[in-house]
Amino acid sequence: MQWTEIYRSRVQSAEEAVRAIRSGDHVWIHAGCNNPEELVRAMVGRAGELRGVEVAHLLTFGSLDYVAPCYQESFRHRSLFTGPNARAAVNEGRADFVPVHLSEIPRLIDNGDLPVDVALIHVSPPDEHGFCSYGVGVECTKAAAERAKTVIALVNRRMPRSLGDSFIHVSRLHHVVEIDRPVLELAQSGPVGEVAKRIGGHVAELIEDGSTLQMGIGEIPDAVLLFLKEKRHLGIHTEMFSDGVVELFESGVVTGEAKTLHRGKIVSSFVLGTKKTFDFLDNNPFVEFHPSDYVNDPFVVAGNAKMVAINSALAVDLTGQVCADSIGRSIYSGFGGQLDFIRGAARSRGGKPVIALPSTAKGGTLSRLVEVLDPGSGVVTTRADVHYVVTEYGVAHLFGKSLRERAEQLISIAHPDFRQTLRDAARARHLVAMSS
Repeated sequence: MQWTEIYRSRVQSAEEAVRAIRSGDHVWIHAGCNNPEELVRAMVGRAGELRGVEVAHLLTFGSLDYVAPCYQESFRHRSLFTGPNARAAVNEGRADFVPVHLSEIPRLIDNGDLPVDVALIHVSPPDEHGFCSYGVGVECTKAAAERAKTVIALVNRRMPRSLGDSFIHVSRLHHVVEIDRPVLELAQSGPVGEVAKRIGGHVAELIEDGSTLQMGIGEIPDAVLLFLKEKRHLGIHTEMFSDGVVELFESGVVTGEAKTLHRGKIVSSFVLGTKKTFDFLDNNPFVEFHPSDYVNDPFVVAGNAKMVAINSALAVDLTGQVCADSIGRSIYSGFGGQLDFIRGAARSRGGKPVIALPSTAKGGTLSRLVEVLDPGSGVVTTRADVHYVVTEYGVAHLFGKSLRERAEQLISIAHPDFRQTLRDAARARHLVAMSS
């Protein structure tokens, strides 16, 4: 049979397609803006028939009804990165959180430690050779679809066609559901605040012409981008990017011409953004998508000279331990690719791993630079891995420094309202001299 005949024979409704899911199955769901909502809603519609279905994925947007208390006999979510729509379920014990580096998730899938019976994916229409693109996200879903016994694909006429290692042939799609609707967007944050601008300015000073960047989304990455307009020949190698990187490319700041790996290419694994980013991505040979086990591999990252990895944190203690996934005992997000890129940038020739965060939280009432992390807080990046910590008050360079030197530098970039308290605590622990 021609691939076109195979494809047409497998087209059906979402309700028909999800009948392939059975009680006890392990279901993978395409992450981020790729969330195949029509398939998810149809699966939840079968809750009365299903028991003990495990649903695994990274951060997703949109429909996540299966984590509701009323469905806990039917579904249990396995969270590999916890977003706002899953936090309550995780922290109330109705879902499971897995602390894992993003680079290692495909290996968990490949070796069966993270089983996948059914993969619900969201892809572009097939090209003339019968290949569908994973669109705005390859991440770990490619590994899941290749391992799954059953692949149910939402084929969207409006899904952009990303290039690179980002395709699946229609012969691997067991059930096809066709749609024509906008891809889920992540609304961009509002105007950048003064604190974030000051942080962005400090981070930008660490970035040289010809650097390759990794950064996430949010106010601080947006602020960094504001200060890069005068830089030249920047490159991008990042697990994800958004609208700000598109603007830098269009302004000529990002060219990739100085990259030592994938010269001239923006290398990523997924995007979280608006239609502006999706349109930029579509059939764009400047952008290559690769799975997370490649993009986030620290040894691959290190192949980029002058690699600058910019990551955020919830808190940093006076010895340099970075908490980024939890607030005390409550899970907030996940490991993601932070340590993948911190370690990769550290091994890069001329690389700079950066942790950037505001000095305070809750309207200035709490310091994010703390004597010790709250009980239950997870250490995502160890103090031995930390090089630069940046707040609105400056840059602390911690790599190779003693605990005393670290404490002194971190106190110097804390909010002035908390410096004396931190210094007193450091003295009591003999982290700084009694006379200082």
